[in-house]
Amino acid sequence: MTLRPKLYFRYLAKHYFINFLALLLGLSLAFAMIDYFQHSQQLQLSSNYLIMYLFLMWQEALAQLYPIAIVFAGIMTLVSLIKSSNMVVLYSFGYTKRQLFLPFFTVATLIYFIFIGLHTTEFSYAKDKAQAMLQEGVRAYAVSDLFFIYEGDFVYAKTLDPIKKEMTKVTLFRLSGNDLLYTVHADKATFDGEAWNAKNIVVRELVYNDQGLKGYTTEKRDELTTLVGYKPKMIESIYEGKALNIIDANRAWRLLSKQNLNTKKLRSSLNNKVIFPLFSIGLLLVLFFKIPFHARYMNLPVVLSLSLGVTFLVWGVLFALNQMGNNGVLSPEFAIPLPIAVIIAYALYVYFREKETI
Repeated sequence: MTLRPKLYFRYLAKHYFINFLALLLGLSLAFAMIDYFQHSQQLQLSSNYLIMYLFLMWQEALAQLYPIAIVFAGIMTLVSLIKSSNMVVLYSFGYTKRQLFLPFFTVATLIYFIFIGLHTTEFSYAKDKAQAMLQEGVRAYAVSDLFFIYEGDFVYAKTLDPIKKEMTKVTLFRLSGNDLLYTVHADKATFDGEAWNAKNIVVRELVYNDQGLKGYTTEKRDELTTLVGYKPKMIESIYEGKALNIIDANRAWRLLSKQNLNTKKLRSSLNNKVIFPLFSIGLLLVLFFKIPFHARYMNLPVVLSLSLGVTFLVWGVLFALNQMGNNGVLSPEFAIPLPIAVIIAYALYVYFREKETI
C-alpha cells in the first residue's frame, strides 16, 4: 500500500499550486514596486539598502495578499479546467465534487500553515524594518519616553533600544492612592533573554505618619532583576503599536492579561494573522461548488466578474472590521472571529448540501 496521492489529486494540486505561485508572486512584486515608487524620494540609499527595502516590502505583500491569491488561483484553475472540458472528463471517471475539491483544500491548507509558521519568525517584522529604513535606519528602532505598568509598578524609561536590548534612565515607582510608596532608579538595564537586569540601583522608600510624608530612606543595591517576560520587541510593540509575531503576541497577551491591562490590539493582531486568512479557504469552497462545471452553462466574463467581485468584497469588509477591532471600535472577537465563523459555517453547509453531480 502506498501513500502516494492518486493521479487526479496530483494533477489538480499541481495546476492549482502553480497558479497560486504565479498570482502571489505577480501581486506581491507589483505591490512592492508600487510602494517603492511612492517612497523613492525618501530612499536616497545605496543599492544594497534599496534591495533590502524591496525585499522587506515584498515579504509584507506576501503576508497581506496570500489569502486573496488562494481564492484567485482556485478561480483561475477551475475556469481553465472547465473551458478545456477537463472537469467533465474527471466527472466521467466517477469523481465527485467533494473528491475534486480535496486537492484544492489540501494545497490551500498547507499554504495557510506555511504562512502561520512564517508569522512565528522575523517575517512578521518586515514592514516595521522597511519603515525604519524610510526614517533613520537602525536608529529609528530606538523608542523614547516609555511609560507602562508592570505588576502594580509604574515603569518609566528614557530610551529603549531593541537592537542592543538596552533601556536607559529606568525608574520604577508604586502608588497607593495619592501617596508615592517608593522609587527604584537605574541608569541602564539590559535584557538577558528572560528579564531585565539593572546595576547600581538606588531605592528610595517614602515614610509616612498621620500628618503625611515624614521623609524617605535611601538604599543602594548592586543589581536588580525586573520586568520578567518583557522582551524588548514586546515593549516596543505595546508602546508604539508595532508588529509582533504570533509567539511574542501570545506571550504579551498572557502577560498583560495577568495584570488586567488592555489587550485589544494584541488580540486583534493575533486574529489578523491566525483567523483572518481562513476566509480564503471557506470562500474557495463556496465558489468551487457554486461555479457551473459545464462550459456551455457558463458565461465566462460574468462568472469571473462575480467571483472576483465577491472575493474583493468579502476581503474588503473583513479588512475594515479588522481595523475597527484594532482601533477598539469593535471587540476583537466580534470583528474577525465571528464573521469568519459565519463564512466557514456557510461553506460547510454548501459542502454537505450541494449535489455531488454536475
